[in-house]
Amino acid sequence: MSESSGLFLALDQSTSATKALLFTPEGQLVDQEAVAHRQIYPRPGWVEHDPDEIYANTLAAVTTLLRRHTDRWSELRALSITNQRETFVVFERDSGRPLHNAIVWQCTRGEARCRALQEAGYEPLIQQRAGLRIDTYFPASKMQWLLDDRPDLRRLAQAGRACIGTIDAYLIYRLTGGRVLATDHTNASRTLLYDLRRLAWDEELARLFAVPLNALPEIRASDARFGATDFDGLLPTPLPICGVMGDSQAALFAQRCYTPGSAKVTFGTGSSLLLNIGSAPRPAGQGLVTAVAWVLGDTPTYAFEGITNFTGATIQWLRDQLGLIHSAEESETLAISVADNAGVYLVPAFVGLSAPYWRPDARAAILGLTPSATRAHVARAALESIAYIVYDVLRLMQEEAGLELTLIHADGGATRNRFLMQYVADMTRLQVRAARTAELSALGAVFAGMLGTGHFASLADLQALPADCVEYAPMMSREEAAALLAGWKRAVAQVLATKQVI
Repeated sequence: MSESSGLFLALDQSTSATKALLFTPEGQLVDQEAVAHRQIYPRPGWVEHDPDEIYANTLAAVTTLLRRHTDRWSELRALSITNQRETFVVFERDSGRPLHNAIVWQCTRGEARCRALQEAGYEPLIQQRAGLRIDTYFPASKMQWLLDDRPDLRRLAQAGRACIGTIDAYLIYRLTGGRVLATDHTNASRTLLYDLRRLAWDEELARLFAVPLNALPEIRASDARFGATDFDGLLPTPLPICGVMGDSQAALFAQRCYTPGSAKVTFGTGSSLLLNIGSAPRPAGQGLVTAVAWVLGDTPTYAFEGITNFTGATIQWLRDQLGLIHSAEESETLAISVADNAGVYLVPAFVGLSAPYWRPDARAAILGLTPSATRAHVARAALESIAYIVYDVLRLMQEEAGLELTLIHADGGATRNRFLMQYVADMTRLQVRAARTAELSALGAVFAGMLGTGHFASLADLQALPADCVEYAPMMSREEAAALLAGWKRAVAQVLATKQVI
């Protein structure tokens, strides 16, 4: 390990905003600045971002942050980047100018192409090759839609005059003045155009989605160098770009989940669960996907991923739609004001149920209501539902991986809810290690950058850094937990048995 001087700059380009953050070599957050960008909805189900706005916000966030620390510019060691993974941009090779709005991971405009591929029987091939489901969540079908809708863009891409890349590749290209067109494996592996085993773009998948391979960026390791930037003249000396990783994998890396069987859950609008499965990819069943966790040097690490689509959003629904609470924090106060859930269960299938049920037709329900039920019981049931869903996905992951977990790392805003964290520990029978640091995706990218710049020599050096977290151990008896889970399963069965009238 090198001396502890220096500062590491990170960009976290998320679905809602762009953050610039400064970290010490020990991983402590020094300061941060965020600039939000617009959400563009051209029609129902379509979601776009303005890439020029995102790049301008990137420069604005970095400029504002660094001007608060002009006396420490000489200490800057590297820039690392983490990003919303599946959002992509088509941009001009000569200038970096975007040729269309970015199409966001939430956008569903590729649905017809996904359905056609499923009906043609391509699901097994794509899952075996890419590790992913055929779904509009991943960008390949939307890339095809855009190139079909805009033949001029297809011609430019085929001629090598237009590039197609995820947000990290677009930012790197702009920040380096067009000198580097590159992405990392974690982002490339989310496109449906990538071979998990060869760690490379796949010609057959590219043909299936009619995406020109020559328009795609070079793929580099997460700890590789990606050129250098002076942020359009802000810095007197260009800063090396090192450490690039998609946001969910970056959080796994920041949690130091470096060995098979280590796992994390990020609590957000939905929840992303990642389980390290080691150096070889495995097929995932029942709705899980296989992901590249990271590639360091030439060495890959893989993970199972389970994505749940409505966890933290359930609490927002209680607040914004029902008016049962005034703040997310109030949900905890109400939950602990009653002794138990009084038999009330909330199944948050507001947009269907994801892993392990995968029933998009399911709809949310509150079950077990009696005249004695209060808003406190409903609030408690909403929080409990998040823990039940985490239990369901973790159980499935352990079965699929053949790995026995004893610990789950947790991050995201909901980790401040002590009732929820304890309930997750009680239901899963795992120790829950909840991070106090909120900016784990940015920190994970910085950790990769620290390795790439030689500040740290190994994962063991990162593992030795202090972790600021709160520990929760199971306190409820196994019998009581089993009874509550049985009630959850009955509630889910009831919802799944209800025929939805469209």
